[in-house]
Amino acid sequence: QVQLVESGGGSVQAGGSLRLSCAASGYTYSTYSMGWFRQAPGKEREGVAAIDSDGSTSYSDSVKGRFTISKDSAKNTLYLQMNSLKPEDTAMYYCAATPFVAPTKRLAPAWYNRWGQGTQVTVSS
Repeated sequence: QVQLVESGGGSVQAGGSLRLSCAASGYTYSTYSMGWFRQAPGKEREGVAAIDSDGSTSYSDSVKGRFTISKDSAKNTLYLQMNSLKPEDTAMYYCAATPFVAPTKRLAPAWYNRWGQGTQVTVSS
């Protein structure tokens, strides 16, 4: 049974940092593409960052240069390092996995079929 469990969310002031983690189990982790997505109240879920099995990454323009996605295959864990946080980064953050996604679609939620329960990130000004 596939399981994705996020942790590391919280409340920080603008300019602060957080590191999200996503522990994965129940599938061949190393062969999957994985991503971080977020959803703010009243808004659609959007892709933030994604990483393929070969390490190739994609970032949304809104977080490029501030967020870094990485993975530790030995620990089956995905990370999102978030620096220089802004109030507009406030959202529920989800990790997701998929056995295949085209490089140009890495940030598209529809391509992912395994999701965690989410972790809340709140950034105050």
